[in-house]
Formats: sequence, C-alpha cells, structure tokens
Amino acid sequence: MTAALEIKGLQAWYGESHVLHGVDMVVQPGEVVTLLGRNGAGRTTTLRAIMGLTGARKGSIEVNGKETIGMPTHRIAHLGIGYCPEERGIFASLSCEENLLLPPELKGAGPGMSVDEIYAMFPNLAERRHSQGTRLSGGEQQMLAVARILRTGAKLLLLDEISEGLAPVIVQALARMITTLRAKGYTIVMVEQNFRFAAPLADRFYVMEHGRIALKFGAAELEAKMPVLTELLGV
Repeated sequence: MTAALEIKGLQAWYGESHVLHGVDMVVQPGEVVTLLGRNGAGRTTTLRAIMGLTGARKGSIEVNGKETIGMPTHRIAHLGIGYCPEERGIFASLSCEENLLLPPELKGAGPGMSVDEIYAMFPNLAERRHSQGTRLSGGEQQMLAVARILRTGAKLLLLDEISEGLAPVIVQALARMITTLRAKGYTIVMVEQNFRFAAPLADRFYVMEHGRIALKFGAAELEAKMPVLTELLGV
C-alpha cells in the first residue's frame, strides 16, 4: 500500500536558521498520527515544510507516492492536502457561510464535503452561519478553519494545535470531529501540545526534539512509553 505521506531525511531552513535536521516519518492512509514535542522542537515547521511554506527544503516528501520537494505550495495543495495553521486565517469581514463557500474544490482531490454535511458535523456553525468571522468564538473559528478545508476535497489534513486555548466542551467537539473524519477515511497529522486531547485519538505518535524524531510508537505502546514521554515532554 502506498503511504499517504512519506518523509525521508527532511531538512528545512528559515533564512539562515536550520530548523529540521533529517526528519523521517510515514503516515498510512486513514491513520491519525500525532506529532508531540516541546515548543521549538520543529513540529509546526514539519507541517509547513510539507506544504512548501518554509525557506529551503532538502530530502524527500512523497504524497500518495508523488515527490513534492520541488513543487510550489499551490501544486502541493492540489494533491489533496489541507493545512489548518495555528492562526486559523478566518476572513473576518465575511460571514461564517461565506468563509465556507470561498475555497474552490481541488482538481486533484475527490469531491469536497457539502455545506449541509459540514453543518451536520458542526451544529455550532449552522447556528452561526450568518455571523461575521470576528463575531465567532475561538472554538467556532477553529471549527470553521477545519470545515473550510473539508469543502476543498482534501483527504490528508495537517492540523496545527487545534485544541489550544479552547474550552473543554469545544475540545470534546473537535475530538468527536477527528473520530468522525477517521471513520470516513481521512488521513490526519496533528501537532498537539494537549497530550490528553491527542492520546485517545492517535493511532501512532512521533516525538520531536531539536528538529529530529526522538521517538516513535503506536497507540498500544502508549502506557509503556509514559516514563520516557514525561521526560521528553514534561507532561
């Protein structure tokens, strides 16, 4: 089976700053994989490098068997990848529904979710469909940022700190969303600081330290790995 995402020897820079030092990672279709690590370990840079949003990149990044290291960002997105950055990027002057209708479907991906399907998954957004982007709560903005990707037909989702700073009830709704998306066959790579949120959702974990993968393990090994995780993350 061709991996949804396969990264080999990935190095990345921001200007003169060498951030990633040979990252290796494989994500199979339909998996939820979580990237753990302290702030500054290189997790967000890994997601940005996959999308071609860093400076120089070296190594190999294959998406469904296609090498993307030399591609510009817009071509990478058209392979069916949706990136949800930490800053969300909601259009403040547009309503919730206008934000949802804005993204075009990606030519290289399958059909995107309809607005009705999205409202069924996110009842909060259905209630706020006519509200301006700025009037949405942080949690509603986060739901909208993810929902907007689902409209495009992207099947590989890169989610950066989606639970950060949100009320527990919203975090629970996002956890249900990830479970639903996995059941629908989506592949998800999450960067998470919130270990309690990530732990029950992920099939596999990668722990980053100083721009490298320090540890990788499956969900079944989680309990056995807790002592070393505590050391690496301070959880």
